[in-house]
Order: sequence, then structure tokens, then C-alpha cells
Amino acid sequence: MRIGLMADSHDRVPAVAVLLDQMIAAGVGMILHAGDYCSPFVFKPFEERHISLAGVFGRNDGDPEGLVSRAQAAFGTELFESPHSFELGGQRILLVHDIGDVLQRSIEAHAIVVHGATHQQELKSRGDTVIVNPGEACGWLFGAPQGAIIDLDSRHVDFLSLDAADWRR
Repeated sequence: MRIGLMADSHDRVPAVAVLLDQMIAAGVGMILHAGDYCSPFVFKPFEERHISLAGVFGRNDGDPEGLVSRAQAAFGTELFESPHSFELGGQRILLVHDIGDVLQRSIEAHAIVVHGATHQQELKSRGDTVIVNPGEACGWLFGAPQGAIIDLDSRHVDFLSLDAADWRR
């Protein structure tokens, strides 16, 4: 099972839309989002593509009630407080905005940890745990909207990075 990973969208709808298109073309069935959507309208590309989203809130989500309301009206969208622990495809996953908010033992209790906050793509492991930051979907800080795809069976991660020509319309 291939899952798309995003974080730090910060309202950049055109970039989110192109990242979703690339993820769907690569066989992704749903998205995990590690927070900082900012405004409810960022869910529009998810709704238009009818792709499921499970996500946590970040520090810059200024309208949590609006986000939840829009998420409930959307196709297969669920939002949780960070951190959120769940099982998907036989893997125990921890979805958190800022990895500094969780204890080491909590990280090690999961097969996969997805986080955001730093806006930088990163892949590392601690013991048997794969830790992924998909980067910033917005591209505001480092210039290129980014995401990732993880294969839950192999736990292999592919990073995505958009060129300006890919998404600026």
C-alpha cells in the first residue's frame, strides 16, 4: 500500500494540488498530513480528487473549528490532535506535527513516524522505526513544494520536489 505524506501546506493550494496529482499518478491511495494546513480552503484539492486524508493539527492552524467543519464535509478526511497513533496496512504509525513533542519511547513504539514543523525533508531511523518528514508542501521557506510517498509494506520512501514550472499557473 502506497501512502502520500505531506506537512506544512500553509494555504498554498496550487502546490498542494500538483503534489496530489503526482502522488495519485504514483498509485497513492490516501494522504497522511502532519499539520499546518492554516485555512480550511486548503482541503479543496483533496475534495476535488476524492482522496482520503488523515491528519493532525499543527501550530499554525488558526481556525481548528473551520478545519474540522470543512474536513467533515470533505471526502474521507479526518483530523486529530497531534500526536495521533493508529494502525494502517499492518503498520503502527505515529503522526505528529513536531517530533520534539513526543518521547523517545513513543517514537520507538511505532514502525513509522511522520512529522513536519521543520519544513525540511528528512528520512532517518531509530532501531526499527522509520522517521519521515516529507518537507514543506507550501514551498514558502525553501522554494520548492515537497512531499513524500511511503510504501507501507517495504517502508521505502520516495521524496517529491516540485519545480516552479510544475505548479505555478
